[in-house]
Amino acid sequence: MTHRVLWGAVLLGVACAAWGFLPDEPKPVPKAVPKAVPKPLPKAAPKPQEAAPVVAPPAKAATERRPGEVFRDCSDCPEMVVVPAGSFDMGGSGSVESPVHRVNLRSFAMGKTEVTQGQWRAVMGSNPSSFSNCGADCPVEQVSWNDAQDYVRKLSANTGKTYRLPSEAEWEYACRAGGRHEYCGGDSIESVAWYDSNSGNKTHSHSVAGKQANAFGLYDMSGNVWEWTEDCWNGSYNGAPSDGSAWTSGDCGRRVLRGGSWYNEPQYARSAKRDRYGTTNRSIVNGFRLARMLP
Repeated sequence: MTHRVLWGAVLLGVACAAWGFLPDEPKPVPKAVPKAVPKPLPKAAPKPQEAAPVVAPPAKAATERRPGEVFRDCSDCPEMVVVPAGSFDMGGSGSVESPVHRVNLRSFAMGKTEVTQGQWRAVMGSNPSSFSNCGADCPVEQVSWNDAQDYVRKLSANTGKTYRLPSEAEWEYACRAGGRHEYCGGDSIESVAWYDSNSGNKTHSHSVAGKQANAFGLYDMSGNVWEWTEDCWNGSYNGAPSDGSAWTSGDCGRRVLRGGSWYNEPQYARSAKRDRYGTTNRSIVNGFRLARMLP
């Protein structure tokens, strides 16, 4: 009896112990909360295509001048015309006009007209002309080569530009203006020049630009007044510069004059005609026009 009781107690204890080791009922796994599906982000509007930047053409330099351009450096300065670079055959049939030779020139500026009495007075403060009653637009005359150099120096100092007398080669190149006419600008002297026969009763020069201009836009290259050049006198073109520069050797006490005048016959107004005069001598038929370095 006692053994049955004890054995039952043992079985009961084992059962109880075994019960204590049974695992707890597993907790239910919570269901995953479905994630909200994010709304698709709106697509960014495509950027408008940027226009290619506009590149402005390079500005024309203030010093750049075009052939044929007319300009002046001050209100009282002579108008200047840009003469293009080029080459030409210089000379003619006369003994002092030969040999005909090729000359190559850089671009330069040439006075549109002869220097006038008004332009001379504005720089020099006086008027040396014998024909001062002709008016401010008539060419200054009674000026020697040395006088012309004084004017060039003062005008250059006033403007900061390099004025000068043209070389003889520059003068003839500008006169011919790409052609081979008898006179500067044409074969008819009546159209382009004041000379003895068409000056009428006038025994003096005429207002500038009263005749037809040549192809470069230059007036009175033939006739009106003779024009001083920079060159020393040489009796032929043997040994003359071929680059358009002034000939600064030879008889430099006399300088070359070109173009003829209102007083002279037509042959003196020829494109190739040359003459000379002493650097200190003045005459009622002698004047000048300017050249200027570029830029």
